[in-house]
Amino acid sequence: MVGETWSPEWFLQNETASLERLADESFWRSIPLLNCTELHNLSDGCLVRFRGLVQDQKDSEYYLESYNVHCKTTGSILRRQNGKFRDILVCNGATERVEQGLTEGGTLGERRSIVVVSVPGQNRWASEYEEQTNGAGSASTTKDNVVEGSEPRAAVKRALETEMEVDADQTCATGPVASNATKRVATEHSAPPPHSATTVLSADYLLNSPISDRPSKACLVKVYGNFDNWTINSVIEAVGFLSVHPSLDGSVDATEDPAFEDELPEHQANNPPPSLIPRLHAVSIRKLAHTNPILQAQGPGVEESLDIDGTLHMKDLHNLLTQCLFGDRIAADYVLCHLVSSVYIRDEVESRGQFSLNLSNIPGEVLPGYTESFYELLELLLPASHYFPMTLESMNTIQFAPKKDYTTNKLTSGLLQLAPHTHLVLDETRLQAGKLEAAGVEAVQHVARLIKNQRLKYDFQYYQLEFNTDVPVLILSEGRSMLPSNWHLPIIPDLDAIKLIDETIKAGRHYVTPKLGEIRRCLTAARIRSFDMKTLDPAIVEEDFVRMRTANSDVSMDDLHNLVVLARLLGISGGKRSLEREHWERAKELEKERQNRLEMFVKRKNEP
Repeated sequence: MVGETWSPEWFLQNETASLERLADESFWRSIPLLNCTELHNLSDGCLVRFRGLVQDQKDSEYYLESYNVHCKTTGSILRRQNGKFRDILVCNGATERVEQGLTEGGTLGERRSIVVVSVPGQNRWASEYEEQTNGAGSASTTKDNVVEGSEPRAAVKRALETEMEVDADQTCATGPVASNATKRVATEHSAPPPHSATTVLSADYLLNSPISDRPSKACLVKVYGNFDNWTINSVIEAVGFLSVHPSLDGSVDATEDPAFEDELPEHQANNPPPSLIPRLHAVSIRKLAHTNPILQAQGPGVEESLDIDGTLHMKDLHNLLTQCLFGDRIAADYVLCHLVSSVYIRDEVESRGQFSLNLSNIPGEVLPGYTESFYELLELLLPASHYFPMTLESMNTIQFAPKKDYTTNKLTSGLLQLAPHTHLVLDETRLQAGKLEAAGVEAVQHVARLIKNQRLKYDFQYYQLEFNTDVPVLILSEGRSMLPSNWHLPIIPDLDAIKLIDETIKAGRHYVTPKLGEIRRCLTAARIRSFDMKTLDPAIVEEDFVRMRTANSDVSMDDLHNLVVLARLLGISGGKRSLEREHWERAKELEKERQNRLEMFVKRKNEP
C-alpha cells in the first residue's frame, strides 16, 4: 500500500478498501492535520484532517455529481467526469466545455456544508502538544498520502494543473447556482468592474470565533450523507479532500445589477477566501468524546487505563488544590469534583451531572491577583478553558449567545458556544457597582440558563432555539454570586496561607510540572470513562432521604439528585469504576460541612 496518491476518483473506485484503510489508527494520524499545518504546505485535492467544534450547519446544496465533458470544436463527448468531493468542474477551458445542468446527461447530488472551528479556548499546552504530534509528522505526508492501487501521482498532478487552466466561464463551484447577477471574477487578481457594488467582510467576522481575543481556525466541511449526525456543538474530526482553488473566493465577486446588491453580503459570507477558510470534502468523520490531544494521540480506549497510578496522581492534584485554596481541603474536594464533572443524563426537561461551583469568601487582600493566578493553575491542567472577568463593560458589550445575521445568513457565534468540557471560570470579584444594560441583563440570563439546564438559547430574531451544552462553570466571588450554581461553598482560609498564597501557587506549579502529563490524562479519562451507578443499594439512599426530610422539610428531590451527583464524582475522582457506599457517606459529610458553612455566613451577615 505504498507509492500512490489518493484522489476523489480513486476513492470512489475503491471506497470499501479506502474506508478500511482509514480505520487503521496509525494511517489516520499520518494524514496532515489542518489545525497545525500551513496551507502553503498542502496541495489542492490532497487528503487532510480537521478537528474542531461544529459551529453551524448550512442548507443542503446540489452539485453535479457526474457530468459529460465535451470537445469545444466537435461537440463530441470526451469523457464522463466525476464531480463528487470537488468544488471545481474539471475541464480544459481551452479545448473542452461542460454544460452545467442536466440537459446533457449530468446527474445531481446533495451535500451539506458544516462550519467547524478549532476548539475554542484550547489552552496553550494542548495546542503545542497537537503541533508536536501532528505538525512535523504531517509535513512529511503533506504531498504524499499513499495507498496501494491508487491513481498515480503524476496523473493527479496533471488533473490539478488542468483545473487551474479552466477559463472564467468554466471555473465555478459545483454547489448551488449563484444568482446570475453575481459574476465570478475571471482571475485571482482581477478587480471588480467599475461602479459595481462590492462589500467587505472582515476576517474576524468570517472566522467567527466564539472567544474574540482567542481566535480559532475555521473550515467548511462538506458532508455527503448522514447529515443529522453532526449536530451543533459536537466535536468532530473529519478526513477528506482539501479544496483551496482561488476561484472559490467570493470576497472578490461583485454585481453590476443594483437589484442584487442585497444578495452580495450573503454570497461573500458563504464563499470566504479559501486561504482563510479552506474547504474539506469529507470521506470519513469521527465524533470525539473529548478535546485532550494526549488521549487522542494514544488512540481510542485509553480512557479505560486509569489505574492505581492514576489515583495517586489525583491525590497529588488534591493536595495541590488544597494548598492553592488557602489550605481548605473541603474546597479542594469540591473543585476536584468540578474538574471531572460532565452531563451524564439528559432529557427534554432537565440534565444531570453538571457541577457548577461558586467559591466565595475569597479574601479581599489577595485580590485581584489571586483569581487569575488560580485560573492559570487550572489552565495547566485542562485542554480547554476560558477565564472571564465579569466587569460591567464586558457584561454589557460582549455577545454571549449566537445570533443569526440575516444580512449574510450567517450564525454569529457567542462566548458561551463552547466545546463540551470547556471549563468557564467567571471572576465576579471584578464586578464593580454600576448598572447592567439590557445586553448585560440578557448575558446574565444566558449564563444562568447554561448553569441550571446546560442549554443555550440561540437567537434567530424571529424565534429562539435551545441547543445542548456541557460547559462546567466555576464562579469566583467575595460574597455569594448573583448567578445561580449547583453548589455554593464559602472558603474558610488558613490565616497564614493567605499571607503566603503567591509563593504557594508558584511552588505548586513547580511541584506539579513533572506530573502534568499524567494528571492531564487522568482528569480526562476519569470524566469520560464508564461509571456504574447501580452498585449502590437504592434502599440506602431512600432511607437516608427519609431521614433528611424528617430533620428538614425543605429538603427536596433536587437536593437528593445533587447528593447522588456529588457521590458519583467522588467515586470518579477517586479512580473507581462504580459507586460505593463510602462515596455516598463521604458526600453526606461534605454536604453537612457545606451547609454548616452557609449557615455560619448567614449568621455573620445578620449580626449587627
